[in-house]
Amino acid sequence: MIDLFLVATGGFLGAISRSIISKKLNNKFPLIYLGTFVVNILGSLLLGFLVNIHLYTSVNLFIGIGFLGSFTTFSTFKVENITLIQSKQNKQFLIYLFLTYIIGILFAFIGFWIARIYLGWG
Repeated sequence: MIDLFLVATGGFLGAISRSIISKKLNNKFPLIYLGTFVVNILGSLLLGFLVNIHLYTSVNLFIGIGFLGSFTTFSTFKVENITLIQSKQNKQFLIYLFLTYIIGILFAFIGFWIARIYLGWG
């Protein structure tokens, strides 16, 4: 039961954090979706770090699954891509799509690498 509480509480906080950041940045730049991009990249970095430091199960449930699981957003990212396609913003769609995936994977690797340094493994 405590596991469910940890995931739910982390998810609640992650969703609120994402909402605040996304609304603040997305409203400044229509059809750029900077807020979604920022939360997905930051979430990738943090998850890469978290995975490599091997924290206790309860911390992983709260931060990794709960907070970061709801902080990052694959579904919103897909809806925004569809919106760009429908509004005939093909160049912007391709840039957003590729940058999100490429930079997201790169930042997950950077987070993983930072954790190695933090733990003294490299």
